[in-house]
Amino acid sequence: MSSATTRQPKFGPGDEALAALPTVYRADLFAGKVALVSGAGSGIGKAIAFLFARLGATVAICGRKADKLEDCADKLRALSGREVYWHQMTIREPDQVDALLTAVWERHGGLDVLVNNAGGQFAAHAMDFTIKGWNAVIDTNLNGSWYMMQGAAKRWVAQGRPGNIVNITAAIDRGLTGMAHTTASRAGVIALSRTLAVEWAEHGIRLNCIGAGAIESTGFNNYRQEHVPGFYICNPMKRAGDVQDIAEAVVYLAAPSGKFITGEVINVEGGMMLWGEFWPAGRPDYFKVE
Repeated sequence: MSSATTRQPKFGPGDEALAALPTVYRADLFAGKVALVSGAGSGIGKAIAFLFARLGATVAICGRKADKLEDCADKLRALSGREVYWHQMTIREPDQVDALLTAVWERHGGLDVLVNNAGGQFAAHAMDFTIKGWNAVIDTNLNGSWYMMQGAAKRWVAQGRPGNIVNITAAIDRGLTGMAHTTASRAGVIALSRTLAVEWAEHGIRLNCIGAGAIESTGFNNYRQEHVPGFYICNPMKRAGDVQDIAEAVVYLAAPSGKFITGEVINVEGGMMLWGEFWPAGRPDYFKVE
């Protein structure tokens, strides 16, 4: 795995800043609604959870690291004054997904919005992937998202209630050099979401995706630090997006503003797909300008 050998200070806003980021949405937009956000212990997932809590939702969060989830839940309770359920698990295990969803239904009587943010990848050139590394990314991003989607959908249909799924994927329209496993898994989630949007429309279930570009968050710590400066010039805006850009796009799709949108991908990437200059694993010598 390509990662920084020494960790730099965290990228992205701190918790106090997250709670105060400007939003275009009214404070009671999700009053009486329940939102489940996976991978909410840090980064983009945490920002999404914070925004749903600020907009009146009862929030449930899940992820792999109990300490981060507990800390996030404490801050969400303080922010919203409402119960926040956290559940340590991995979306790669269908039994753990089932236990999570069962617990959410038992606690809240149902779910209104599922945000599939949990996932994983690392920057490396395709020739260097190991079988284990490739399978880990595919299993988490594609299979894990599927387990969450099907599990929630079965419960919605059994209850006779509508559902709303937003999958956080990546902006992959032109591929993503140095992230072949990510493009394969995220493309699978996008195609799957489009298929399910048709199959599950009769049940009132909408599914959409966010194609994230270079978004400044704690996730930047997972890359070699010499490559990170390139993340800020990988689009014609010549800057990285922020976590609120993704959170507000999720809300747009989950709220009544998105009631006639299903099977779509909203790319939030500053024009990166037009620019085509993103090399998360570093530009090979062959492509370097002398």
